[in-house]
Amino acid sequence: MTSNQILFNPFLKENYSPEGRSLQGWIVIFGFLLISLALYLGPAASLRLIFPIVALITAVFLYLRHPILYLGFTWWMWFLSPLFARLVDLKVGWDDTRQMLVAPYLVAFVTIGTLFRYLPSAYRLGGLPFILAFAGVFYGFLVGLVQNPPVPVARNLLDWLIPLLFGFHLFINWRDYPSYRQNIERTFLWCVLILGVYGIFQFVVAPEWDRYWLVQSKQTSSSGDPVPFGMRVWSTMHSIGPFGATMQAGLLLLFTRTGPLILPASAFGYVSFLLAQTRTNWGGWLFGMIMIMGSVKARIQMRLITILLVMVVCVAPLLTIEPISTVVATRFESFANLKEDSSFRDRSNIYDRSLTVALSNTLGNGFGGGLKINEKTGRIEIFVIDSGILDMFFTLGWFGAIPYLGGLILIIYQTLQYTESRFDSFISVSRAIGASVFCQLIIGSGMLGVSGIILWGFLGMAMAGHKYYQHQGITTANQSQSMTALNQRSST
Repeated sequence: MTSNQILFNPFLKENYSPEGRSLQGWIVIFGFLLISLALYLGPAASLRLIFPIVALITAVFLYLRHPILYLGFTWWMWFLSPLFARLVDLKVGWDDTRQMLVAPYLVAFVTIGTLFRYLPSAYRLGGLPFILAFAGVFYGFLVGLVQNPPVPVARNLLDWLIPLLFGFHLFINWRDYPSYRQNIERTFLWCVLILGVYGIFQFVVAPEWDRYWLVQSKQTSSSGDPVPFGMRVWSTMHSIGPFGATMQAGLLLLFTRTGPLILPASAFGYVSFLLAQTRTNWGGWLFGMIMIMGSVKARIQMRLITILLVMVVCVAPLLTIEPISTVVATRFESFANLKEDSSFRDRSNIYDRSLTVALSNTLGNGFGGGLKINEKTGRIEIFVIDSGILDMFFTLGWFGAIPYLGGLILIIYQTLQYTESRFDSFISVSRAIGASVFCQLIIGSGMLGVSGIILWGFLGMAMAGHKYYQHQGITTANQSQSMTALNQRSST
């Protein structure tokens, strides 16, 4: 297969042509931004309703006309919407409902069109893991409708269903794998750079909107004090966990690219990642690195080691600056005495109290079982379980958790068999990201929200890459030309 055949494959809807950066699509996106900015400068309170609606309309247009732009738009909605919501809160007052944060869910929910269109043929296309997971989610939805109020059920359904929809959408569009890969690599490069810069700014300055959010959300016990150098970094996102998961994925993806932005993105990204003090994600990053190193050819291993050493040289001087060095060193020291760590004790107690109860819950509580409506305020309150495994069995029961968890295990098992990871580092990294997030389900519900988008999205991309190479007949025998063309385009 020649480079031209890869770059202008007739099966691709947008290929690498300028259509992927369509002027029409960008006009719609800028229109969305201008409307949001105009309302923020004017009647900002109305943004809480209008922002999600306009975002949904923009997403539907991009999904139908410019699917590559839709992909990037979806990622950025998850990355930036929480910051915009905090700015609105500071201006017009706190919103307990967090209504603006519905926007990313609605944007990603548009991919339900892909499910309706391709579900009948999903099994034939190799989508059995997604079918099993959808079955588990559908079961949880039915039980929730019977046992719980409809509003909490609908809210919980979004958390569970949307990551699956997004991952299925990426997988089913395997013919567009090269252009999807390029878009994701470019998006996460800028994500690491922008979120990293803002994260350091947040730590040093503690801007008023972030301090306001920290106090009003009552997360000072877990996210630090609302003062300069006192916060744990969550950057533009709505809490530390989603930020840690996003940076974990983005920093691993940097190993698939080259270019002038890699070093500054790495420097700011790693420092902010360390300042978030998310030990779970630090471990996930390390696990992902080990997986990547063990799955690629020796030539690529040497390249990755070289990149890693350069990154260390760039980041190390920044970590010597006070109080950054003290914060990071103190957090690393906590690994040596986990039994005395309050977070570790809390999670251990949760397992001690809840494991037997969860495993004996055959039918499950269904969606909405972990949410309740406060009779005094009328607000939905969330009961948080710091374990994805316990959450699955509490919510889905055995009848729902077995197919859902089985789908996850099956997709990871399948991706571990892919030989394409030997010559396509993106498949190797995507698989490592998915597997590392999966391992973190022991101590967090990483299958929900943006963490779930990352989990199912990157596993879906690994499956898409495998199917793309299979269809094109690309093997290790003719990999050189194909990967040279792909990497040249990804580096631009």
